[in-house]
This record gives sequence, structure tokens and C-alpha cells, in this order.
Amino acid sequence: MPDGGRRAFIGSFTAAGGPGIVTAAVAGDSGALTVLSTSGAVPDPSCLALAPDGRTLYAVSETVDGAVYAHRVDGDKPEQAGPRVPVGSGPTHLGLHDGHLLTADYGSGSVTAVPVRADGTLAPAASGVLRHTGSGPHTPRQQRPHAHQVQPDPSGRWAVSVDLGTDSVRVCALDGGRPVLHRETALRPGSGPRHLAFHPRAPYAYVVNELSPTVTVCRWDAAAGSLRPLAETAVLPGAPAGDAYPSGIAVSPDGRRAWIATRGDDVVSTFAVEEGGAALRLLGTVSCGGRWPRALTCEGGRLYVANERSGDVTWFALDPDGGLPRRVGSVRVTAASCVVFG
Repeated sequence: MPDGGRRAFIGSFTAAGGPGIVTAAVAGDSGALTVLSTSGAVPDPSCLALAPDGRTLYAVSETVDGAVYAHRVDGDKPEQAGPRVPVGSGPTHLGLHDGHLLTADYGSGSVTAVPVRADGTLAPAASGVLRHTGSGPHTPRQQRPHAHQVQPDPSGRWAVSVDLGTDSVRVCALDGGRPVLHRETALRPGSGPRHLAFHPRAPYAYVVNELSPTVTVCRWDAAAGSLRPLAETAVLPGAPAGDAYPSGIAVSPDGRRAWIATRGDDVVSTFAVEEGGAALRLLGTVSCGGRWPRALTCEGGRLYVANERSGDVTWFALDPDGGLPRRVGSVRVTAASCVVFG
């Protein structure tokens, strides 16, 4: 494979005509993506995660009867390894934690834990489920829980789940493979938290709110497993014309910049991370290069945006002096939903 074998894996919605899981080569000099193969075996693989050793790719199937799949990625095309494992309804995100693959099940408002075997394959049944409870004031979006994201914290001790339906973030640990609630942090009612990103060096986390175009800066205490909201900042320079629907967030490896995508306005906002991580300052916005930017990934000094409704992944050069991202190129992927790199 060219350029030392670096690859990207792109998820897409097959129900909207997407090809499923796309494997792309990554050009070492420019970061450009070139499609190598597609696999439509998984229905609606909207979120992907790569094992730390880079040999196994995990995918959710964001369907009513949700499931997760493991794939070997030794060649140019992922090959399914082991059985489909059922999880909750409509899983939108997944993360690896403490020997398990965790899913955020939007439809059923839960977090499911699936054991990961030593060879990277998945056990044939989930070992535990944490069912969220509660609701919010925004109807009809908050009539019940909607877990939207789950991931480990930087210490590896906790798993953190973000629930759009209950305006809260839950911290949990695994007890015998079962997710157990440790603490729940309430955010502003009606904010609709969607995704969270940790600062790479400082004890802070940033929560993107989908139902209001804002981001909440939080203090993270890994020893106590607690999240404390500090401030809420607008992600757009002015009031949106309609519903804004912020989606993904990425933080630079040096912790100096953060980027947030907003689907209603089709823009990416750039923030300066200030006060050691305790504050975000909006620098400006640029077009996402397409329509309906669902997810962002910062990789190799570039920002990649999965534009769902225009059907492409666009990449941007990042200014080392802290300016706004500059669009460089794109690749066609119908109903693109996410990008991960191996």
C-alpha cells in the first residue's frame, strides 16, 4: 500500500445509499484520501473504532435492532471476525474500555458492554447494560433518555456517557463486565448534550450541546470520577437562522485549539483553548466543505469532516499559528458519518 500503509476507515449510512465501511489510503505528504475498497455487510455502520494494536476495527449498526461487529483489517478490505453481537436500539457511538466494547444506544437510552476476547473478537453476548433514566424539557427530543456517546476517560479508570435526552453526563465503571453508575452530572436543562472531548493534557472536558448551539466547559477530576460544569459558550458568532444542531468536536493534540461542527449552518467553528484549558474563545467559522457535517477528526495536522448529506469527506490544513482551517480536498463517500485512522 502507498505511503507506508496508512489507512483511514470511513463509516456511512447504507439506508441512505452509503457504501457501508470504506477503506482509504492516506497520502503521507498531503493527507489526501483515496478509496481502496468498500464493504456493505454491516447495515448503517455510523460509528467506528480501531483497536489499539490497529488490527481490529469495530462498528456499530445504527438500526432499531442494534448490533456491533468486529473486523480484521490486515488487508485493504475489512473482513468480519466473529458473530454479530446484539446491543441496544439505535447505537450511535462505541468505545473500548477495560476489556469491553461499550456502545451508546440512542434509541433505548442505555450503555451496553460487550466483552472483547484476547484476539480482538467479540464475545457472542453482552455482559451488562446500564439503562439511563430521566427526560428533559425539549419536546419531542427529550421525552426519554438518548445516550449519544460513550468513551473512556484519559485515566482509563472510568467510562463517560453523554445523554441528549436527560441533559446529563454519566460516569460509570465496570463491575464484572456490567456498567455501574458512579456519578451523574446535570447540564443546563434543554441543552441536549451530544458529544464530549477531553483536553489531552489538562483536567478539562468540552461537551457539545445539540439542542442549543453551545459548548460546555467542564472540570474533570479523574481521581474522584467527577465532572463539574464551569461555563457555556456559543459555537456560532451570531444567532442561527433555524435549528443549528452542533455535532462533532475535536481537540488538537497540543490542546491549543478545538473545533466544533454545526450541521444547520454547515460550518466548522475554531476555538482558542485558554486559561490552561478552562476556557474556550471562538475565533471564527469556515464552511465545512459540504452539507450536514456529522463528525470531525484531527489527524496528522489536518482536520477531516464527514459531511453526511453532501456525501463526502473533506480535509482541511491547520494553521500552525492558530488561524482558521483551510480546505484542501475531498473524497466522495455517500452518507458519510465518521472517519478513523489506522
